[in-house]
Amino acid sequence: MINVIGIGQNRENMTLGAVRAIKESDVIVGYKKYVAQISDLVSDKEIIKKGMGDEIARAQLAIDKSLSGQTVSLISSGDPGVFGMANVLYQIISRYDEDIDVKVYPGVSAANYAADKLGAPLNDYANISLSNILTPLSEIEKKLEFALKANLVIAIYNPISKTRKEPFRRFIKTVLKIKGENALIGIVDSTYEPAKETIVKIKDLTEDMVNMSCTLIVGNDLTYMQEDKLITPRGYVIKSKIHPLSSDHYEKFLNGEISHGPNRECEFYPCHYEGQYCDFCYCPFYPCGDSSTGGQWIKGKGVWNCKECMWVHEKEAVDCLRKPLEELLEEVDDLKAKKKTLLKLRRACLLKNNPYDL
Repeated sequence: MINVIGIGQNRENMTLGAVRAIKESDVIVGYKKYVAQISDLVSDKEIIKKGMGDEIARAQLAIDKSLSGQTVSLISSGDPGVFGMANVLYQIISRYDEDIDVKVYPGVSAANYAADKLGAPLNDYANISLSNILTPLSEIEKKLEFALKANLVIAIYNPISKTRKEPFRRFIKTVLKIKGENALIGIVDSTYEPAKETIVKIKDLTEDMVNMSCTLIVGNDLTYMQEDKLITPRGYVIKSKIHPLSSDHYEKFLNGEISHGPNRECEFYPCHYEGQYCDFCYCPFYPCGDSSTGGQWIKGKGVWNCKECMWVHEKEAVDCLRKPLEELLEEVDDLKAKKKTLLKLRRACLLKNNPYDL
């Protein structure tokens, strides 16, 4: 029997099942640094330590010990299925005729650990390693390119080492090219205890800020900073009454009385900036609860403040939103009744997707 144990990023991240499996094992096989983290659990076990880079040897030893009738725990950092020992073991174990029982115990991956330290940046995301020891640089670049273009949040593993700097340089170049200089990058450095968190823009990211003990989180087009935390919104519906002035505006909108573009006849024009489009004087998504476009809660008041959100008054946004809204809204109460669909429409236009494919 081989237990593939994910010990997470530190001793606190292990599952109860993983602890129990270690206690029931006869032999512990692992990288010396990982075994040291669970020393209190393995004092009465046979311990076989190997160095970094000896993954195949570790898997082979675990198989040999298991075939001799012993229960083995093969130790992996983070989650054993994410750049961990589970993949290595299954690759080797297929060479054998004998049936070998394997059970994998998940652990907190570096991506999840880093995300929790940084705030809540993960929704749809990809894990990509920048290590080109086993993977061609061209493959790494292709993965980065398509993940960035798909607007996935990306967790970056193995960002840089003393002898392996080119992948990191290409990573920065690729993010700058596809996302622009203001793309947000979260860095969690586990060489510190507790781990150190930093958030920078890609234009400010330098080689001396990262090492092999760092995990990077690359935000998507909606990711924003909120009080030193990295947040990627999902678009949950926040219920609210329709303001009387908003109700009046959308009665006119439904009757075709709201003109397209700047309304220079309005006594308050421009309430934001010269040239603003006034089709949605009152935001049809209020309150969106999404700070990626500049809005924020007024603390202690429960009021969503749109003062810094200009997106809904931009020509490109209005051109994307107006016709679908005219077809979607049948009565003013649809601003509440159809809010989930409205928020999907908002997201589609923010990300320049098809506003009719909701």
